[in-house]
Formats: sequence, C-alpha cells, structure tokens
Amino acid sequence: MSQEPERASSPIELHKALSSAWDTPGGWGRLSAINHSILGKRFMIAAFVFFAIGGLLAMLIRVQIATSNTAFVGPEVYGQIFTMHGTVMMFLFAIPMFEGFAIYLLPKLLGARDMAFPRLTAYGFWCYVFGGSILIGAMLAGVAPNGGWFMYTPLSSSTYSPGINADVWLLGITFVEISAMAAAVEIIVSVLKMRAPGMSLNRMPIMAWYLLITAFMMLFGFPPLILGSILLELERAFDLPFFDPTRGGDSLLWQHLFWLFGHPEVYIIFLPAAGAISMMIPTFSRHELVGYRSIVVAVIAMAFLSFGLWVHHMFTVGIPHLAIAFFSAASGLVAIPTAVQIFAWIATMAQGRPRLDVPMLYLLGFFVVFVLGGLTGVMLAMVPFNWQAHDTHFVVAHLHYVLVGGFVFPMMAAAHYWLPHFTGRVSDHRLSVPAFWLIFSGFHLTFFLMHLTGLLGMPRRVATYPAEAGWDWLNLLSSVGSFVMTIGFALFVLDLIVQVRFGKAFRRNPWGARTLEWAMPTPPASYAFASLPTIEDRADRLDPDALAPSLARGEGYLGFMRNGWQETLGVDMTTGRPEQVIVLPKPTFLPLWSGLATGGFVLGLLFKTYWLALIMLAVTVVILISWTRTTGAREDTGPLAIGGGESAPPHWEADQAPSWWAMVFTLAANATLFASLIFGSLFLWLVAPGWPPAIAAGPGLALAVPCAVALLVAGLGGRRAASVLVAGSSPAAWLAACAAGQTTATILLVVMAAQVVEPTGHAHHATVFVILAYAALHTAVGTIFAVYGLWRLKAGYLSARRSLDLRIGKLWHDYTAIVGIIALVGTSLMAILAGVPEIQP
Repeated sequence: MSQEPERASSPIELHKALSSAWDTPGGWGRLSAINHSILGKRFMIAAFVFFAIGGLLAMLIRVQIATSNTAFVGPEVYGQIFTMHGTVMMFLFAIPMFEGFAIYLLPKLLGARDMAFPRLTAYGFWCYVFGGSILIGAMLAGVAPNGGWFMYTPLSSSTYSPGINADVWLLGITFVEISAMAAAVEIIVSVLKMRAPGMSLNRMPIMAWYLLITAFMMLFGFPPLILGSILLELERAFDLPFFDPTRGGDSLLWQHLFWLFGHPEVYIIFLPAAGAISMMIPTFSRHELVGYRSIVVAVIAMAFLSFGLWVHHMFTVGIPHLAIAFFSAASGLVAIPTAVQIFAWIATMAQGRPRLDVPMLYLLGFFVVFVLGGLTGVMLAMVPFNWQAHDTHFVVAHLHYVLVGGFVFPMMAAAHYWLPHFTGRVSDHRLSVPAFWLIFSGFHLTFFLMHLTGLLGMPRRVATYPAEAGWDWLNLLSSVGSFVMTIGFALFVLDLIVQVRFGKAFRRNPWGARTLEWAMPTPPASYAFASLPTIEDRADRLDPDALAPSLARGEGYLGFMRNGWQETLGVDMTTGRPEQVIVLPKPTFLPLWSGLATGGFVLGLLFKTYWLALIMLAVTVVILISWTRTTGAREDTGPLAIGGGESAPPHWEADQAPSWWAMVFTLAANATLFASLIFGSLFLWLVAPGWPPAIAAGPGLALAVPCAVALLVAGLGGRRAASVLVAGSSPAAWLAACAAGQTTATILLVVMAAQVVEPTGHAHHATVFVILAYAALHTAVGTIFAVYGLWRLKAGYLSARRSLDLRIGKLWHDYTAIVGIIALVGTSLMAILAGVPEIQP
C-alpha cells in the first residue's frame, strides 16, 4: 500500500486511470453498481414506473365515480384501488423520486465524487424495489391492502380486515422505509462532511440546504410510522391489543403515530421540489437568488412547524378545544415561511431578465397550482370550515393541488432542466409545450371541480353515490379532465424518450447555470470530477465553463490515483476545511444479496413462516457484517497528500469519519422511535378506555437491578475499550467485559419479557412486553458489536490511530445502556401510573 499519488501525464491518462477504478463492470456486473449516478437514475426510473402504475389506478378510480351507481368495479376492488393509488404515489413515487434526485445530484452540487455510503445507497435501492414489488404483486393477486393509504384502525385490525391485505401494506411499507431511512442518514452525512474544500455551510448551494433539512425531517418523521406499523402488525399477528379499546388500547393511537409522520411527509415531498425551484429560477432569470439567507431560515422554520401540525388531520376526533386552537393557529402559521420562499422567487424574477423555456413553463404552472392549494390549506386549518369539509372531496382536491402543484410540476421542470446533464443532449421542445398545456388544463378540470363536489357534500373514499345527489355532471367533467391530463403525461414521457434517443448533442451547461454540477462533461463520468474544486464564494455564483477545464486537467484536489482507491475528501462541517481522505468501496453484489435476504425476512413474516423469517434475518445480519471485510487497513497510514501541498489522514484514522456520524444520526432516529413508544404507552394510560388493568405488569427488582448493573458494565466496557486502544493498550479485556454485560442483560431482559402476564390481555401488558423486547434487541446487537470489535482486533484492523470501529461501538453501547435503564425504570413506573398496587413480574 503506497502513500504516494500516481500522477497522470495528461488529462486523458487521468480519465483512464480514474475510470478503471470507478467504472461499474458490464453484463451481470451492472447489478453490482454502487455508483451514485447509476443508482440515482435507477431510483428515478423506478419511481416513474410506479408513478405510471399509480396514474393507471387513478384512471380506474375516475371511471368508477364518473357517474352515479356505476358498476365498473365492486366496493372491495375499489377499496384496493384507491388504497394502492395513495400508497404508490406517496411511498413508491414521491419519496423515492426525491431520493433518486438527491443521490444523483448531491455529490455533483457539493463537489464530491460520490455519496458517503455507496453500498448503503444500493441496499436502499434494492429494498425499495423489492418492497414495492411485494405491494404490486399483492395487487395483481387480488390481495392488495384496502383500508386506505392511512390504514386507520380498527378498520385495518384483524377483526375487520382478515387475510393478508393489511399485512402487505404494513410489511411492504416498512420494507420500503428502510430505503428512506438509509437515504436520510446518507444525505445528512454527505452534505455535512463531503463538500468541496472551502465550501462552508453559508456557501452551500441552496439545493443542499433543502436536501439537508428534508433528510433531517425524514430522520425524525419516519420512526413514528415505522413504530405504528410494527405495533399494528404485532396486534394482527400476535393479538397484542395496542389499538383495541376493549382491552385497554385505542384506535386514536394509530392516528397520532401515523400523522406524526403523515403531515411532515407533505413537506418532505415539497421541500426538495422547492429546492429545485430555487436552483432553476435564478438560472432562467439570469439573476442570483434573492434572499438566500431568508430562504434558509424559512425552510428551517417550515420544517420545525410541520412537526406541530399533525393534529389538524384530527380536528373531528374529539380532542380538547385548547389543543384544537393551538394546532389550528400553528397550521395557519406555516403559511408565513411558505410565503417567504414564494416572494423570494418572485423577487428574483422581478430583478432579473427572465426567459421562457419549458422548465420555466412548468414553474409558472407550479405558482398557479401551489398557491391555490396553499389557500385551501389555510381554509382547512380553520376549525369551523374543517368540520364542514372534513372527509369530503374538497380535502382530496386540496391534497392534489398541494402535492401535484408542489412536487409534480417542479419535478417535471427539473426533468427538463437536468435531462441534458443525464444525456448530454437537448430537446427541441416540439412535444414539450403541448404536453404541458394538456397536463395543466386537465389537472384543473379534474381537481378544481372536486372542490365543488366536496362543498356539495360528496364524501371521499365512496365507491358510488345515488343519482339524487346531483354530483354526476361535476364528476363526469372531472373524469374527462383526468384523461386529458393522462394524455399530457404520456406525451411528456414520449418527449423524454425522444430527447434521450434523438436529442441534439450538447457539451455542457445549455442553460448558462452557475452551479458545480455543470462543471463536468455531460453525461458525467463515474468519478464525477477528475479533481475536486476549491470554493471561494457562494456555490451558486461560480463559472462552470471556466472551472471545468482546470478540474479536468487535475489541477484541483485529488487529481491523481493512489493504490487504485476511490478517493474523495471529507471536510470540517462548518468551515469546509479538508480534514480526511475518504476511501469508498468498489462495486459489489453484497447490497443485492442483503436486499434479497431482507426481502426473504419480510416474506417470512408476511406468510407467517416465522422460522424462515428468523433464518433470513440471521443471513441478513451475516451479510451486512461481511461488508466490513474490505473496509479499513491493517497498518497505520498517516497523512496522505491531497494536492496543493496539503495532506490529510484516511477516514479510518480521522476523529470524525462519516461512519461515526452515521451512527450518531441513526441513533437519533432510533431514539425518536423509542420516544414514540414511550409516548404511546403514556397516551394509552391517559386516554384509552378500559384502564386500569386488573393487575399491573413490571420487571420486578430481583431481575431489574442485576440487569441494570449488566447494562452499566457493558456501557463502561465499550467506553474503556475505545479509550484504552487510543492510549496504545489492548482493549481485549474491556471488549470481553462489554460482551459479557450485553449478553447477561439480553438474557435477563428476555426472561423479564417472557414473565409478563398475558401480553394479549391488556394494552398495558403489551406495551411493557414490547418495551422490554426493544431493550433486549439492543443488548443483543450490542453483543454483536463487542464480539465484532474483538474480531477486528485479532485481524489487525485496530490500533491507536485506527480506533474508529470501537468508537462507533461505544456510541451503541452508551445508547443501549441509557435506553435499557429507561426501559426498566419506565416499565416499573407504569404499574404505579396505572394505579394498580399489585405487580406481577
């Protein structure tokens, strides 16, 4: 292993050398791709396929309700169709489209060569595709979920939804959420740690801010839904009564957990599209973005407020009036940061010299549609009006004005704007303009009239309605509009295909943009930049046409090869100062095998073959651990030359490597899930009928005290192992103590969970059982971490400089000790809170 760079004699030689290290093999080797450009495009293509499926389902819905008393499909099939339409559009199109967009574009905007964890990107892609395939396969088999995309209980409970329909939704969506969580962690770490040297936080392109904030929203917004899905599946599969009011559960708990995710989800979809708008409008206005700092503050405020709005979906369920007043005010307040962004975009156009092109046409369409959707949103935020319009087609119309206006129109503009970057070709727009007008006019004909049917009292989700209601002509016109819109979408797809196949070749930057992604050949090479730029101004004020040649000649950072490594730079989070060389993995089939094994685990749960699920879970864990066989080094390297006379250590010798931060953010999401679990327990105690239980369940001091001691020993062992290694001594003894502590705690927690009296008898017992099981799962994983540390030590991957593995493990052991003790104390206190003096261990 050499520390010296291998410098190429010419740009062409440099290109060949970098390509040999970064390119993905052909043939079956394409399945081993982990490159962000390839996977970003795969995400987007798959999302478009699911969008087409969702659109076809929408057509079936409109045919069914085009006229009164229609017998096109029965209520059962209609339930599956409208459930799958919402599910596909929300979970299989919008979020994955954002993921693909971010994965493809983010490194190029930041001046990096790839995302932080390319194998995780690939694993997320396979989880997304396999999870989506399970849902679509179930629909083709006639067992698709039929309880609505929100899956309200008790309709989705086993009593009213027997069979596997609801299980398909719960397990399939949870599977897909793995992809979303992986993307969230990766985007956060990539934005914070993998920017071009000199790109401080206040120099980031505005799109990076939007993606960073959106990823944080996903990190904290998705765990409540994942927890709700797990609890509902446990109720359906094992009869644990979290949502059954006859046994201490409450259906409203599902609504709270769902909308804790569901409302931020709207902004998770909108914000990336808003980021794309903030990139495109300055380019077409030929003026830099007005109010850069104000927009950043507004986006942060919007993200914060979005987590306080979930109850406005529940105004009619009977919550206290004070809470209704608070959430109504908060719902209206969110219009302020939204308006800040819209006025900034308008000001940019007003101060510039706008030119009208196809992307700009879609952006003007966005302004009209989204502003109308925002106005009806303010109407629905007002409680008196909400009570009148709740669960009518007015809400459906508002939802589509916001989501289609706030996501689909900007994304179609973005497709036209960045497609030359994907293909190196430009369109002649002869199909583009008619496609826009068909979509725009068809959309308004479809959904504006639905406001009227809603105000006339037509409820949502109904499969048919009587002729006496007088809604026929409005519904018929809406259905005609939907078909006009569909023709427009088909023309849009045809336009893209024509451009990809027959578009005029163009070298780079056809729009005259001023951001980094255009400072490279188009279509881009697998390594993105031949060398990495230095950023000395805000990254939307650059001159890509002047910058590109010098980067291609290798005159920036890392303009060479070393040991055949795939290298990029890691920087200080705030200043952008180079601080480490990040060595990325080569193409591998491991993410594919991991995704397949995870899919086997999900299918085992779906078909109730739990022995198979356990086997596939073990296989998944083994494969995931095997990813690390090629990471790190068996000898110290020291600082490496990075160009410009500077040097930096490899990431496995750096203090805060990307993987260390990934563990920090993963634990943050994990803590959100645990907090949601505690919230659910307290909610049931405070609100649910059927309390208190006849007897209370708790861990009992005889087992809880030694368990707490074992947790502390494990935590201390993990901490001491890392510090002893850094000091130059062997951490083996402390790792062994950590493993022993985690194993002991696991056994004690399992025993305590097994002793919970009748978990199926009351929600209190069920929540105690789940909290103890949650802690046991973490101690079991802690054992794996400790044993893994011992293996890495024996294999020679650890030294005083190379302590990254143990420092990551320390984070897990600390977290496990904290949540384990909280679980023990919390489950003990629940008996007191329940008001039952007798505790049965």
